[in-house]
Amino acid sequence: QVQLVESGGGLVQPGGSLRLSCAASGRFFRINDMGWYRQAPGKQRALVVVISNSGSTNYADSVKGRFTISRDYAKNTVSLQMNSLKPEDTAVYYCNARARNSLIDRNEYDYWGQGTQVTVSS
Repeated sequence: QVQLVESGGGLVQPGGSLRLSCAASGRFFRINDMGWYRQAPGKQRALVVVISNSGSTNYADSVKGRFTISRDYAKNTVSLQMNSLKPEDTAVYYCNARARNSLIDRNEYDYWGQGTQVTVSS
């Protein structure tokens, strides 16, 4: 079982920057992937970026070159540096973790944070 807590959201002008952070806690065997998803009003939740235990990343095309994910494997935290923000980036951002819960259960399970609002507006 993984609990995720996000922080760092807020209001920023177009072209500005924000940094989101997420901390994982609870009882689990191993978190394999961590990442960020976002959901704007009236739209489906969409991938922003994920990072694996090997360090490989997968960014949505819309954020490539602007957003950077960082992961501290020892602390089980992940951050998202968002630069050159656009109004289209406005959404609730959710931290995600894909984890194994135990040594004997080899399945992966998805866990979600409560979400943090990011608003990009002039």
